[in-house]
Amino acid sequence: MRDRIEENLKDALRARDKLRTGTLRLIMAAVKDRDIDARGKGKEQISDADIMALLQKMIKQREESAKIYVEAGRDELAETERAEIIIIDEFLPQPMGEDAVLSAIQEAIGETGASSLRDMGKVVGVLKAKFPGQIDFGKASKVVKDMLSG
Repeated sequence: MRDRIEENLKDALRARDKLRTGTLRLIMAAVKDRDIDARGKGKEQISDADIMALLQKMIKQREESAKIYVEAGRDELAETERAEIIIIDEFLPQPMGEDAVLSAIQEAIGETGASSLRDMGKVVGVLKAKFPGQIDFGKASKVVKDMLSG
């Protein structure tokens, strides 16, 4: 994942694509910042799953910013945020479809033996381990809750 981001950064620099270069530099800086935090906790660097979670967080931040900019009448800034979202999204795996998410949830419930809402954390934990970056865990948690509650 790191190599892919670095290679894209080099390509963007060669192409003199300022927006892409800036966005990729932001990603690399965020990853390096997390690596420094990880070293303080005894790890060498963060995993690809951690990088995917970081990228998802960056996308959510930009979506919120774009919404605020639109409400404030700053459409040009909202467009910049949306363009950055597209660039960041290139590095995330494609999200699973609804049917695939439902079957993954059912499989995780069976795997953990979950039978009540108390087991919800176990089920979501299994989903996060198996499908990082492919599932919207906010929506998945609601589905898991509905399935376990009745």
